[in-house]
Amino acid sequence: MLAAGFEVFRDVIGLKPGDVWYHKLEFELETSDAVVLIVSEKVRTSKWVHNEISMAQELNLPVIPVFAEKVRSPLWLRHLQALDFCTQTNWVLLIEALASQLSFPSPSSSLSRRIVEKEQPTSNSPSNSGTGDGVKIKPAWASASGTDEYGVYADLTIPFEKKGFLFLKKADVVVQRFRFIEAGTFWMGSPEDEEGRFASETLHQVTLSQSFWLADTACTQVLWQAVMGNNPAYFKTSLQNPVEQVSWNDAQVFIQKLNQQISGIAARLPTEAEWEYACRAGTNSAFGFGGKNDLDTTKANYSGQWDDFNVSGKTVAVKSFAPNPWGLYEMHGNVWEWCEDGYAEYPLQAIIDPRGAPASSARVRRGGSWSNFGWSVRSAYRRSYAPDDRYDDLGFRLALGH
Repeated sequence: MLAAGFEVFRDVIGLKPGDVWYHKLEFELETSDAVVLIVSEKVRTSKWVHNEISMAQELNLPVIPVFAEKVRSPLWLRHLQALDFCTQTNWVLLIEALASQLSFPSPSSSLSRRIVEKEQPTSNSPSNSGTGDGVKIKPAWASASGTDEYGVYADLTIPFEKKGFLFLKKADVVVQRFRFIEAGTFWMGSPEDEEGRFASETLHQVTLSQSFWLADTACTQVLWQAVMGNNPAYFKTSLQNPVEQVSWNDAQVFIQKLNQQISGIAARLPTEAEWEYACRAGTNSAFGFGGKNDLDTTKANYSGQWDDFNVSGKTVAVKSFAPNPWGLYEMHGNVWEWCEDGYAEYPLQAIIDPRGAPASSARVRRGGSWSNFGWSVRSAYRRSYAPDDRYDDLGFRLALGH
C-alpha cells in the first residue's frame, strides 16, 4: 500500500500509549480519503469498530471491507461490496478499488506493480500466486521444493566429503533449507514503552519491495566445512551447531566460494531490514513468540536472565527450539548473526528497501547469543562489530536472491 503511493494510518499501530484514542481516530478519519476495514470475527462483533465506520460514513469516506476470515457479514456492512482475502489475496484488485474511489490513476510504476503482484517467476523465486498455496516450479538451484505449514521452501544440496582416520568415506551431502520470504511492509524498531529498548531502535515503517530466500537456520559447522574445508568454531560438540568465530569478512569469502560452486544462487547476507522482517514474521511484540514474560530458556538459547550474562553457556544444535511462524529457527539467541549493512541511524520517515551505511566500517549483527541478556535477543535489538571481529558467539545466516 505504501509503495503503491498511499499514505497509510493503521489504528492497531499508530496509537501510542497515552493517546486519547477516539480523538486520534476522529482526527485520522477527518484527514483521510478512504477506509480499508479488515474484517474478522472480533471486528464483526465490535461496537467500537461499528462506531468508527459510522463516523467514516458521516464524513462521506468510502469504506472498503476486506474479509480476512470466513465470518458472517455484519448488517452494517452488507450494503457494501467486499473483497474476500480468505481464499485469494488479490492486492491488485484492492489497489485498483482504492484508486477508483479516490479518483487516482491506477498505480503503474514497476515498483508498485511488484508490490501488488509480488515477484515474477525467476531462478530465485517460485512460480505461484504469492500466497504460498503451492510451487509450480522450483528454483534452478534447488534439489527439492514444496510447501508446508510455514509456507514455501526450497532445499540447497552441497557435496561434502567426510574424512575418517584411516580412509576417505563416500561423498556425502549437506542440505540447507531456505524459506521464501514474500515482499511486504512492516514496522521496524521498537515502541518507546518496550522494556529493554534503546534509542537507536526508532520505530519506522519499512517496505521490502522484493521477495527473497532466507536460510531456515544459521550456517552450521557442517555447511561451512563443506564449502571451506575447515571448521573455525570453538564449540565443536556437534557439526549441527552454528559455525562461530567467523568475521563479516570471513562470511563474504564463504559466500564468494559458494556462489562459485553453485551458479545462479546469488548467495549473500540478509540486509538488516530483511533480517528483522523475517525475525518478526508478522508479529509486533518484543519476540516472535510474545513479550518479555514469554521469554525463557525453553524458547531461546540465551543467558537465562533478563539483565545478566552467562559466560558458562554454549551454542546448541540448530533447530533445538521451535521455529517462528515463517519456519525460521533460532532467530533469537544461540549466535549473533551478521547482516550485510553498515551500521547507521534509522530514518524517522517510512522507507523502501533500506541498506544501511554502505561505507561504514562497523557492520550490523542481530539476534543475540547464548551468553547475552534477555533484552538483547529481542527482535528490534541491534549492535555492530568491526568486519574483522571474530567471537565464539558470532555467526551468520544466508540469504539468496535480490
